[in-house]
Amino acid sequence: MPGYVLAIDQGTTSSRAIIFDRSGSIVSSGQKEHRQILPKAGWVEHDAVEIWDNVREVVGTALSRASLTRHDIAAVGLTNQRETTVVWSRSTGQPVGNAIVWQDVRTQAICDELSAGVGPDRFKEATGLPLTPYFAGTKLRWILDNVPGAREQAEAGELLFGTMDSWVVWNLTGGTDGGRHVTDVTNASRTLLMDLRTLEWSPEILAAFDIPAGMLPVIRSSSETYGTVHGSQLLREVPIAGILGDQQAAAFGQAAFGPGDAKNTYGTGCFVLVNTGDRIVSSANGLLATVAYRLGEQAPSYALEGSIAVAGSLVHWLRDNLGIVSSAAEAEELAGSVPDSGGAYFVPAFSGLFAPYWRPDARGALVGLTRFVTKAHIARAALEATAFQTREVLDAVNADSEVPLKELRVDGGMVANDALMQFQADILGVPVVRPRIAETTALGAAYAAGLAVGFWTGQEELAANWAEGRRWEPALPGPERDRRMRLWKKAVARTFDWVDEDVR
Repeated sequence: MPGYVLAIDQGTTSSRAIIFDRSGSIVSSGQKEHRQILPKAGWVEHDAVEIWDNVREVVGTALSRASLTRHDIAAVGLTNQRETTVVWSRSTGQPVGNAIVWQDVRTQAICDELSAGVGPDRFKEATGLPLTPYFAGTKLRWILDNVPGAREQAEAGELLFGTMDSWVVWNLTGGTDGGRHVTDVTNASRTLLMDLRTLEWSPEILAAFDIPAGMLPVIRSSSETYGTVHGSQLLREVPIAGILGDQQAAAFGQAAFGPGDAKNTYGTGCFVLVNTGDRIVSSANGLLATVAYRLGEQAPSYALEGSIAVAGSLVHWLRDNLGIVSSAAEAEELAGSVPDSGGAYFVPAFSGLFAPYWRPDARGALVGLTRFVTKAHIARAALEATAFQTREVLDAVNADSEVPLKELRVDGGMVANDALMQFQADILGVPVVRPRIAETTALGAAYAAGLAVGFWTGQEELAANWAEGRRWEPALPGPERDRRMRLWKKAVARTFDWVDEDVR
């Protein structure tokens, strides 16, 4: 068997290809950013064709840097930004418009319409999710209602819907020449359209959303062969054998296979997942029930998730919108030059607040400012915001769980920031642990694909690959931790009720 597995990580800000060996170590990689298209306040879009072009480019980069060819690759795994929605023509392969990104909040009116008289939990028992603009179903409904001719074409069977996994796999497997229109259970569980118990699209919910069922991809497991790479592409004839939404992929890469296993991924947003085994746990504290993974014909594993909309993207905002820093490295250096935020608190509710509040009416706020505050304090407050939000989500996890978390496994781009990780441990009051291989999202996709083709023998071998890289112990005294959390919650309360009928 070939000696490597390639993972495609199609993320919110960039697309990457990473090649792993049997030990789970990185052999080579390629990465390329794509544009963030912001037509209006609260609207966030991507060009799906640009993303597909970038995926092909980064695959070539990863292969060439390692001097490998398709014959060296046993399988391809895919992980992706989950709720981002694209609709395209079955016959031409062209999208009907830009993809609507998971951060986009334009569909609040649709959520209000569907929840009228029954509340935002109308579909929660079936889907595990509240009605918010975050999920893909409302974005699909918006496209059908607002793109000229889209509904008529969809009802005629001419249009296909998918999250980014479906778009990339369809193109990898041939596109208009026999491309496979599939998704996996983890991505399907983020649409508001799949029943968590049956793992099928819900006819009742599709009817409520007025979505033609023929647009939707076939739901498959997270680890099986969906098809092979088509035609003249660099990976032609290599099996595509794993699909996991990015947060579930990170948990899989962290070997969070058992009930109670948890991880937090620090990327564009921030996402805590806690494995609940074969139980669908309905949270009373603002968390989501979701599918963790399904391997082949095995029973699915479920999870509780706390989703935070803005984490690493806040650093990008400081760079791109304000020009306070020129890079993430400079933000870390600035933040590290001061011992604290100088009394400033930054609540990045740019598209409302996700878990545990679910307040689409919230908007961002920077509070506690005095003349003492400098851009270094603002950079520190921006980084600390991620840690404060994580603490609130983990408080919700502990409230829903029978056993409080004893430590937090972390991954994602921001975990390279030692100051942030130390503050995270300080504000949580429990150790924070980074694995030896921090690129666990791509690793999880590689693991799922490798299991399907026999590259790895089973989950025991994957768990044995996990190794601790670094640990941060809490050092902040309890009373000071409590004081800062009290001020953070006060700052969060200032963001509520900003959006109303006069402010959109």
